Amino acid sequence: MDELIKYAPVLAEGFLENVKLSLVAGVVSILLGTILVSMRVSPTPVLRAAGTVYVNVVRNTPLTLVLAFSALGLSDTLGLVFSGVPRTNSFWIVALGLAVYTSAFVCEALRAGINTVPLGQAEAARAIGLTFFQSLTLIILPQAFRAVVAPLGSVMIAMIKNTTVATAGGYLADAAAVMKETFDTTGASIPIFLGIVVAFMVLTLPIGYYTGWLARRLAVVR
Repeated sequence: MDELIKYAPVLAEGFLENVKLSLVAGVVSILLGTILVSMRVSPTPVLRAAGTVYVNVVRNTPLTLVLAFSALGLSDTLGLVFSGVPRTNSFWIVALGLAVYTSAFVCEALRAGINTVPLGQAEAARAIGLTFFQSLTLIILPQAFRAVVAPLGSVMIAMIKNTTVATAGGYLADAAAVMKETFDTTGASIPIFLGIVVAFMVLTLPIGYYTGWLARRLAVVR
């Protein structure tokens, strides 16, 4: 038990880093997903094709490969650097990879929401002289977000759980090493796993409950 208490601060720090990754990647993925869905419904064929290729490729690529590419391809090969501090740079590299991966699922959720918007509203927007961008941002996307609150919540829950793959991008490797050492030293693998399960449930259950409640509150009776 003393050994478990000794390693507890490092394990807790690793979990808090997962929370930080979730917050950053969540915000960035929603922004990227909104841009992607705008491309996918754009009247410009090149933008539609680019958005479709991006979503289909990224959605069907394992997250581990996306994070490995972010670390080895973007950082090591192309020299993309966010910070001179290795740990901070690794954080942003992994957050970028996670956001790039999640944005494809955000895009598809929003596209499903756009399909719920009556076609007549887009036609009415064109009739009063609104451009595609204006009708998208002022009329279509607000209703799309309102229609897919619950699916977006599910995407965010999946993303939070996906932060556990951060070691694939070279981040949180020290926390993983401490966890392995704790297993070997204390043999308390079951309490540690149960603690991690409870910690993630504390994060994900409120999101599922709140987005479900919000979806019912914002539901539009057609």
